[in-house]
Amino acid sequence: MYPRQCEGHGQNISFFYSRSNKSIIPQWKPIDFVVVGLGVPVCILIILANMLVMAAIVVNRRFHFPIYYLLGNMAAADLFAGISYFYLIFHTGPWTIGLSQTQWLVRGALIEMSLMASVVNLLAVAWERHQTIFTMQLHSTMSNRRVLLFIVAIWVVAVVMGLVPTMGWNCVCDLALCSTVAPLYSRSFLVFWAILNLLTFSVMVAIYARIFVYVRRNSRSVAPHAAHNGHNDTVVGLMKTVSMILGTFVICWTPGLVILLLDGLECKQCEVLKYEKYCLVLAECNSLVNPIIYSCRDEEMRDTFRRLLCLFCSRKEDIRETTADML
Repeated sequence: MYPRQCEGHGQNISFFYSRSNKSIIPQWKPIDFVVVGLGVPVCILIILANMLVMAAIVVNRRFHFPIYYLLGNMAAADLFAGISYFYLIFHTGPWTIGLSQTQWLVRGALIEMSLMASVVNLLAVAWERHQTIFTMQLHSTMSNRRVLLFIVAIWVVAVVMGLVPTMGWNCVCDLALCSTVAPLYSRSFLVFWAILNLLTFSVMVAIYARIFVYVRRNSRSVAPHAAHNGHNDTVVGLMKTVSMILGTFVICWTPGLVILLLDGLECKQCEVLKYEKYCLVLAECNSLVNPIIYSCRDEEMRDTFRRLLCLFCSRKEDIRETTADML
């Protein structure tokens, strides 16, 4: 994977952690059991909740529009995040010592892919809403083929960006550049990654702010026309839902990105390791928040959730009755 003259070639993970002054706990402590005990159910809940969102969009024809396809892809990104955190839980703490360099980099790549998939997807949603609302429509006229190409492109970008450190932008060949939070990552990559995402957040917030100003002005101008009020309320309602998703995403991920930026800039007095785990937990919570937003904000989505859960429960009951009859 690396030239043999690399300083870190063949070194174990403990070597990199000791150089970065980041400790690895060799034995299990009560807090580790608590982390795993709480983390596993949360990850399972994230996966199931986002599967429910995706299923609702598939089965309900009222959601068969570009904006909902993109929101469904957002749920897929959150589902992938849940899987990534699940993998992380069983490859962290005392387990970290036994990881190879490749396994450690893959562990980080999964988290980066889920973040990048969400960021690019939110950017696509912002573009779709901007194009749609500024042409006075509720739903985009994009073809399903074009939406599918958008979704494929989102995941291609996510996978490529997530694999950048694995493909060489790390500090294995230059130990002086190793970061503290992520001991195998180059500080220059952390700066690039943090600035890229924070700038994208700023662009998305600016786009949504522009849309809100436009919608507010437009709603005042069409207020006397009752025929437009229902349409305008729907547009505003959908925009509020999407904006809440964006807002929670920015709130949950910004602290972690700031920590990475400070670490990349080699801020000695910032105590980045002190806040690292809290930022990761906050980022994990984001993947669980979106399904809650959908159920609280969208009555049609909430009803679809209820029907799907009732269908699942009724089928489960039928299976039990059939099994009882056979016995």
